[in-house]
Amino acid sequence: MSNKDVVEEIRMVRQARQFHPEPVPQDVVDTLLEIARWSGSSRNSQPWHFVVITDKATMKQLSTARAAINWVADAPLGIALVMNGDAPDSEGYDEGRVSERLLIAAKLLGYGGGTAWFLDDSEKKIAYDALGIPADKSLRSMIAIGKPKTTKDHRPNKNTPGRKSMSEIVSHEKYGQG
Repeated sequence: MSNKDVVEEIRMVRQARQFHPEPVPQDVVDTLLEIARWSGSSRNSQPWHFVVITDKATMKQLSTARAAINWVADAPLGIALVMNGDAPDSEGYDEGRVSERLLIAAKLLGYGGGTAWFLDDSEKKIAYDALGIPADKSLRSMIAIGKPKTTKDHRPNKNTPGRKSMSEIVSHEKYGQG
């Protein structure tokens, strides 16, 4: 695979928020979990526990946590990323690493995924209650996965598409040097 092919594959990993209803096969779920398990973590602490969600009623309940994640209800699979809660800074970094691996793996396996965040205490309470998460653990996000209908952002407050130019985001040797 050429450098250009690698860039194109990774570039095409998009947030999916609309899914076809068919379930994700167990072998795909197992592959996703194996990839998640092998994600790197700070000091190899592996501070995660993955809660696999396929129950439609649970997905619906999670989708009610806030309006911006109502699309979760239609995903056939959710993987909640429950962190140990011992080291918030490094666990936040590790959570990002495993999230991105799951999203890339889903794309490479022919699926799509989207990250749903539980932001404040009331939103987290809905998720903790729905999934039976102990209070000493940390749950901020879940990855919803399925066959995407589209990766176009259908929300009324959708993000601005595109990317900044390299000259806007890259310096050489010192910040601000082109």
